[in-house]
Parts: sequence; structure tokens; C-alpha cells
Amino acid sequence: MPRSVRVLGPAVLLAVALLAMFAGLAYGGGAAPLPIQDPGPVARYGLPVAKLVVNLGAAGMIGALVLAVWALSPKRREFDLALDVAAASAAVLTVASAATGIFTFLVVTGEPFSFGPAFGQKLGQFVTTIALGQAWLTTTLVAAAVTVLCFAVRNHTALVFVTVLAVASLVPMAQQGHAAGAAGHNAAIASLGLHLVFAAVWLGGLLTIVLLRRELDRERLPIVLARYSSVALIAFIVVTLSGYANAALRIGTWDELGTTYGVLVLVKVSALIALGLFGAAQRRFLIWRMQRPTSAHGAPADASISRDFWVLVVVELAFMGLASGVAAALARTATPVSEDAAGSLARTPAEILTGQPLPPWPEWTRYFTEWNPDLLWLLACGFGIFFYLAGVRRLRRRGDHWPVYRAVLWVAGLLLLAYVTSGGVNVYEQYLFSAHMGAHMVLTMAVPVLLVPGAPVTLAARAIHPRKDGSRGGREWILLAVHSKFASIIANPIVAAVLFAGSLWVFYYTPLFRWSMLDHIGHEWMIGHFVITGYLFVQSLIGIDPVPYRLPYPFRLVLLLGTMAFHAFFGLAIMSGTGLLLADWYGAMGWGTDALVDQQLGGGIAWSVGEIPTVALAITVAVQWARSDEKESKRRDRHADRTGDAELEAYNERLAAIAEQDAHRG
Repeated sequence: MPRSVRVLGPAVLLAVALLAMFAGLAYGGGAAPLPIQDPGPVARYGLPVAKLVVNLGAAGMIGALVLAVWALSPKRREFDLALDVAAASAAVLTVASAATGIFTFLVVTGEPFSFGPAFGQKLGQFVTTIALGQAWLTTTLVAAAVTVLCFAVRNHTALVFVTVLAVASLVPMAQQGHAAGAAGHNAAIASLGLHLVFAAVWLGGLLTIVLLRRELDRERLPIVLARYSSVALIAFIVVTLSGYANAALRIGTWDELGTTYGVLVLVKVSALIALGLFGAAQRRFLIWRMQRPTSAHGAPADASISRDFWVLVVVELAFMGLASGVAAALARTATPVSEDAAGSLARTPAEILTGQPLPPWPEWTRYFTEWNPDLLWLLACGFGIFFYLAGVRRLRRRGDHWPVYRAVLWVAGLLLLAYVTSGGVNVYEQYLFSAHMGAHMVLTMAVPVLLVPGAPVTLAARAIHPRKDGSRGGREWILLAVHSKFASIIANPIVAAVLFAGSLWVFYYTPLFRWSMLDHIGHEWMIGHFVITGYLFVQSLIGIDPVPYRLPYPFRLVLLLGTMAFHAFFGLAIMSGTGLLLADWYGAMGWGTDALVDQQLGGGIAWSVGEIPTVALAITVAVQWARSDEKESKRRDRHADRTGDAELEAYNERLAAIAEQDAHRG
């Protein structure tokens, strides 16, 4: 079995995926003739087939890159072979995405395929001026770039940026997965994007291990599998939650599970549950058996364990093929909930702009009872809390001390971040500038004040086991990032203060503000930017984690007061302004509120409420200053006790010598 698994595994994956896709299309009617401008059976079946190949190509590309970056060693041939797998998969993705763009054009327009100039002109117009065509053109170009980079780049650090570019190739696919302006559009983008990326990591990682079988001997295979299993477990959780969120938007109610779309969703869910059980139970058990020391009489048992494992891998690939095929069929099946952007929800100007039903009137209690979950940040906060507490637990189990207050502050900071990005503030910030500014102040000032004392870098350096085979895990990547030249620049106190205060003006008085409101990706960027710049500034003042340079305590207070004065001036400028910053958004809501008055209220929030964390920072800096002086005094006392106060005696002897010289001269 192990000798043939390299061929059998991918063949089973592709065969099951195609069978599941054709069965799903037949059951759900995804390839049925269109009543108007039918493109023909070639286009109707060619489009889902091309999309299936796109998904498999993206999985091989991203999964191989993640495995190379996370689990494999550049000192071994396995690393180069994984990059070859990524390059080949990216090439497949390039061709498949180009074919998908052509088939999409045929289905949307009903044009017959031809080699004439008129067809080429219409196709060129489709991929350059229509959003759907532009999405597939972008995916094709990015995949082609990744193909070249996988051959050209072999530097371990540079491959991180190639991996990010590979993940970016899925962004256009996520954005076209739900009608713009339809209810739940932003949530659909986030859930579908997470689903595509982590499903690719899960499937592509396992497929890469199968293709690298010859390079992974008995000692090396359990190590790589254990690292992949950790990533696969995270991918399973994200794929499950994002798949549920995505299906809920398209199905609507539990009763709709009986529709053709609902049945296909249940089949996909069943396949994912089976995969989760395989990964969580049998693979981990077999890896534990494979990691046991080899005995003189245990060769047959080892062969049996290896055979059982590879049988399990092939079965897993079969279930992954089933899930991939059904997913391709679902993309062509009508959903119970209409995705028409001009649906019945768009009745008021606010609903036309946001695509969401109006929330209840914003009484202060509504900020604690209304919810608009952002799956990306909920998952980030959940994993952040889990891994932090796991690190603390590991330190405690080996007898090391970790202050309780650090864990409490870290958890509180992430819970606050989860609330701001998914709670009532996130509900109303699309409609009210004051709610938006309140979220901004919490993200850039309150959240970092809680997170920085948690010292996550110090915890990671102490809790994560270092690797000795040349690969890089969490500890290695974190320390490499912290000690990089770029980190030394942005962590400089002056640079951090400029980024913290200057980004206020740059964001609100440039097109970045509009981008964050109109585009969900811009909104997510805004959250990340505010949190990171605030974290860097707070870290430069009261941070525990190591940084290249820290200002003396008096200068820290001066920097804090100067930055906060600049911040207060920004709040006053907003509060006294007479023109709307985003008039065609906040001024066009028609929600019965005065947009200018609300904007001035937001300026007041930036000026007043935003200064509360400043007081906490100033007090913390003062306390740290006092403790530093106290520690320095104790250090000098201990030094004096050890040396018998030699420094003071030497100083007195010098004074006596000078006095004696003066007496002789007199």
C-alpha cells in the first residue's frame, strides 16, 4: 500500500470529487438547461468542473506552502519537493481559473464559443470591466505569479510572503460568493473566505504529505504528521464554523434543510464530520503508535501500523473528495434564501447602502443586547485565549511561575475586542458616526492597554518548545518577527507614536475611510490597523515583551502627553467641524438623525472618552518608574553589601587625597 499511495490517493480524491459533483448537479439541477440563452451542455457542465479543479489547485498550492513554512526543514529535500508541488498546483490553478472565467462568460451572456474577433472582444470586455470577470482575471494573474515565485524563491522567510500572496488569490472568489448589497453580504464574504482558505490548508497539506511519501522515512513521518495534525485540527474547527455560518445565510431556517440545497449541505456536513473524527481519533492514535521506539521483534507490527495509516489517509482523501465535489455542485444550486441584491429588504436609504435590515433604535441598552458577529475576529479572539491559557498551563505544569494578572488582562482584552467587533457597537457603527468613533477609541486605546501587559511574546518564548531540525514553528516565527529589522523600526517609540497619532488624520481625511465603509475587506483592515498601531504605542510605554529600544521613564511621560495632546486636537477638530466627512454615507442614511450633530458627538468621544486610557497609561508609567527606582536602590544596596561599600570608601579616599594635596599647597 505505501508504494502505491502516491498514485492511489490523488486518484481517489479526484474520482470521488467528480462523481460527487455530477451526482450533486443531477440532484440539485445545477446543470439543467437554462430557460433563456442556454449556453449548452459544455458550458453548463464545464463551469462546475473548472471550479472543482480551481478548488483542488488552490488546495495543493496553499497546503504545500503552509506545510513547507510550518512543518518541513529547508535542510532536507522534502522542502524543495513541497515547493515543487505548490508550483505545479499553482499552474493548475492558473489554467483552471482562466477556463472558469471563460465558462462563466458563456453562462452569463449565453454567447456561443468561437475563435472570432467579436467573441474575443466581448470576452476581453467581460474580464476587464465586469466585476465577475475581473475576479477570475485577478485569480488567474495571482496564481501565475505564485507559480513563478514557487520556482524562484527558496528562502524560508520570503516564502511567508509567497504564501500570503497565494491566500490572496482566493479573495476574489470569496467576494463573488454572495450578491453585493444582499442581506448578510459582509458575513458571507468573511465566512466563505475563511472556509476556502482553511479547507485548502487541510486538504492540500494532506495531499502534499502523500506526494512526499518517499522522502518521509519512519522517523521523519510522525514528526511531520504531528505538526500537520495541529494545523488540520484548527482548519477543521474553522471550516466547520465558517461552513455553518455560510449555510445559515443561504438556507435561512431549519425547515429549508429538506430542500435540494439543504440535502446537499447535509451531505457535505456529514463528510466533514467524518473527516473530523478520522483526524481527531484514528490519526492521532496511529501517530502515537508510529512514534514508539522500534524494537528488535516489532518489525511486522510497524509494517502493519504504516499500512493502516496509509489506508486511513486514502479514506480521508476520499471523504475530502466527496466534500469538494458536493461544494462544487452547491455553487451551481439555487439557494432557499434569495441572494438578489435588490430584494425586499432594501426599502430605506440605509438599507440600500448597507444591504442590512435596520436594527432597532439605538437606545443605550441596545449596545449590549444587539449582535452582528464577525466570524474572523471571533475566531481570532477564541484561538488567542485558548493558546495563551494553554501556554500558561504548560508553564505551571513544569513548575514555572506566570503572574495571574497577565492572563486576566489578556483574556479581558480579547473579550473586549470580540465584543467591539461583534456586539452592539458593530451593529450601529454603519449607521452612526458616533458609534464608529466609539469603536475606534476602544480598538486603538482600550484593547491594547489590556493586551500589552499580557506579554504574549515572552509567554510564547518560554512555553513553546524550540525546534532543532531546521524547520520553524510558532516560537521560531514569533522571535524572528520580533527581532526583524522591520519590527525594530515600527517598535521604535517615536515611530510608534507617529503611527498612532498620524494614522487618525490619514485614515479619516483620505479615501481609506470610504474604503472601510464600502468594502468588507477595508473594514477588516481598519480593525487590524487600529489594534496594531495602538498595541505598538502602548508597548513602547509599558510593555513587558522585549523591544530593541525603550525611552527612559521621564521621556515616556513626555511622549505620552505629547501624543495625547495631538489626539485631543484631532477630537476637537471633528467636534467643531461643519462638514460631514462621509456625506454620501452617514448623511444619506435617512434614519431620522442629524448626521452632523452625530459626527460632532463622535468628535467629543474621541476627545473625552479617548483620554481615559491615557490616565491609566500615565499611572502605569509612573508606577513602573517608581518600581524601577526601588529596584535600582536595592541593587546598589546589595552591591554595597557584597563589596563592603568599596565604591564609597574609594570615593572618600579620593576626597581625602585631594584635601591633603590642597593642605600641602597651602
